[in-house]
Amino acid sequence: MVVSTKAVVLSALKYGDTSLIVKCYTENEGAKSYMLRGVLSSKKGKLKTSYFQPTTQLKIIANHNNKGTLNSIKEVEIINHYHTIFIDITKQSIALFISEILNYSLQEEEKNEGLYEFLETAFIWLDTHNKISNFHLLFLLNLTKYLGFYPETTNFHYNYFDLDEGSFKTFAPKYNFITGDNLISFKKLLGTNFEALNSIEFSAKIRQQILKDLIRYFELHLTGFRKPKSLDVLTEIFR
Repeated sequence: MVVSTKAVVLSALKYGDTSLIVKCYTENEGAKSYMLRGVLSSKKGKLKTSYFQPTTQLKIIANHNNKGTLNSIKEVEIINHYHTIFIDITKQSIALFISEILNYSLQEEEKNEGLYEFLETAFIWLDTHNKISNFHLLFLLNLTKYLGFYPETTNFHYNYFDLDEGSFKTFAPKYNFITGDNLISFKKLLGTNFEALNSIEFSAKIRQQILKDLIRYFELHLTGFRKPKSLDVLTEIFR
């Protein structure tokens, strides 16, 4: 079946000497993987490797076979061109980290327009703003809305956040919880949107701890989730 859809690139893996396997999150059909044969050796073809950097936003015409095997892309164009993400080392590191998170998190082939719009809007915000040191924290937290485990905020004023249950508690759970100054900082992110992000200040130590807690939160709620390889690079940048 030939489809036309917007898509965000999640990963591009070299296959053999000349091909790529590209995973995208599409607006129309969720996560899809594509075999791009010969793209690394072709200089005159319609498909260029530069189109498939993680987080790039595309408009594609593709063959979706819906048989659980790799699909193919017939035509592609870049939309929402980035001006800074691929040339700013900090933004580039954030984009790589987030693309790994998404690659491990988004497995299902099902349409979710709200999630696609969130990705599209978030990456445009990252590209067009300069104060971005907390962007990845808010991105991860808000991503959980679409993955089904956003924190339950009914008892927001309680002193412990249970990572296993995703809710606030009056007492300390046995394992996996946030409290104290870390919880105060975590609460600042809850309910915040990207436009208000610039008003939040965290020390490097607090930022690293929140990130550690969020990664643990994903591990507890997503089967097969793995820590991104780029996490160490991101930690180093925001020391």
